[in-house]
Amino acid sequence: MGKVERKKWSENFSEWYNELIETAGIQDKRYPVKGMNIWLPYGLKIMRNIERFVHSEMERTGHDEVLFPALIPETEFQKEAEHIAGFEGEVFWVTHAGHDPLDIRLILRPTSETAMYSMFSLWVRSHADLPFKVYQIVNTYRYETKHTRPLIRVREISRFFEAHTAHDSYEDAERQIKEDLEIFDNLARFLAIPYIISKRPDWDKFPGAYYSLGAEVMMPDGRTLQIGTMHNYRQNFAKAYNIQYETETGDHEYAHQTTFGMSERLLAAVIAIHGDDRGMVLPPTIAPIQVVIVPIPKKDAEADVFAYAREIAEELRAAGIRVHIDERDIRPGRKFYDWELKGVPLRVEVGPRDVEGKKAVLARRDTLEKLVVEREDIVEEVRKTLDAIHENLHKRAEEFLESHIKRVETIEEAKAVFEDRRGIVEIAWCGEESCGLEMEEALDAKMLGTPYPEEKAKAPEGKKCPVCGREAKFIARFARTY
Repeated sequence: MGKVERKKWSENFSEWYNELIETAGIQDKRYPVKGMNIWLPYGLKIMRNIERFVHSEMERTGHDEVLFPALIPETEFQKEAEHIAGFEGEVFWVTHAGHDPLDIRLILRPTSETAMYSMFSLWVRSHADLPFKVYQIVNTYRYETKHTRPLIRVREISRFFEAHTAHDSYEDAERQIKEDLEIFDNLARFLAIPYIISKRPDWDKFPGAYYSLGAEVMMPDGRTLQIGTMHNYRQNFAKAYNIQYETETGDHEYAHQTTFGMSERLLAAVIAIHGDDRGMVLPPTIAPIQVVIVPIPKKDAEADVFAYAREIAEELRAAGIRVHIDERDIRPGRKFYDWELKGVPLRVEVGPRDVEGKKAVLARRDTLEKLVVEREDIVEEVRKTLDAIHENLHKRAEEFLESHIKRVETIEEAKAVFEDRRGIVEIAWCGEESCGLEMEEALDAKMLGTPYPEEKAKAPEGKKCPVCGREAKFIARFARTY
């Protein structure tokens, strides 16, 4: 039985992650445009399993799928001044068609507000059309100037999920934000990923938003990764794009709007949070192969391990379990290595003795423990073990996250936490932007915002802001981020 080791995973995370993306068959980074990577079959299968769950949640909550063009006219992009100011430095411009310059320049969408909302103004006419809820999963493009990293910081976000909604009131838009949070929580549980939600400070909210929420996870090196956002726009975009509806009394009002966004960073989080020094550890929910069966033949043995393995595979497949038999003519140790690298949750080993004794060996990827099971109990034992693996992954990750959130009193204490870039610091804050920015600079860290829901954000009575000494209104979170 092996021992779970996470030394390289935690101490050399960047190197571990970059190697694993290629060796585990997630993406190939050698495409000749930096920050635009090729999805490999295994990685794409995992991502599709995540998206399948997202589609089901959208269906459950009454969102309709749409698919917008990738090009946005400059004229539409310019209608929302705050939004363009936030994205102008990141967009890819299309200026020519063949040899001819375009009359109106086009941009490759960095996100879809400016593409969608000119159409919303045509589609949303009456209070009977509301709430209006659509989503899409598309490619978006941003000229990322920082160091690119597969799935995390790229120039082509190729699996970009965005839900856009319109409502007849601020209160109904707020109900939508609560629904988005519920959807996100269901997804996070499906991925066995614990997370925190923070309300972004005003200087870091999404361009054009009234307020923004961000969902963060804790990475092995103590940095945080944002994997989801929810924004309430109030009527900001509706006024810019003339999205009005006729009320029951015949008046015209501007719609209230929200968005909810995620991307392939979800897969980056799964790989990073659950992995170890042997490679990926996939939650059974999204693993393309949940069970791999490895027949171990021996010379001169009468038992047919391959026939036995196929029988087990058929039974598991009939029970709805994704299973693969590795019949390659290579040593068992090499097979174990390959499937551990790819994070297959459960391995079934069968040798001549197992055939004779009507048994099988189950090897868990998360703990590397092995257990012998009776052949007749195999479906039940596999199901039970897969559930236990999922539960253990979530519990282990939750303990890691909680152990990396530290409440401190002073800037000096906060600096000590960040000395080796470990974790999230929570500290009292008066709510003034100048004090928040000063703390960001002193800590060389980003303010994630204040805990959400807002009742969690209130500073305990008597707490003072460590910068100005005034009464603290909030607890603020700081972290080194990706």
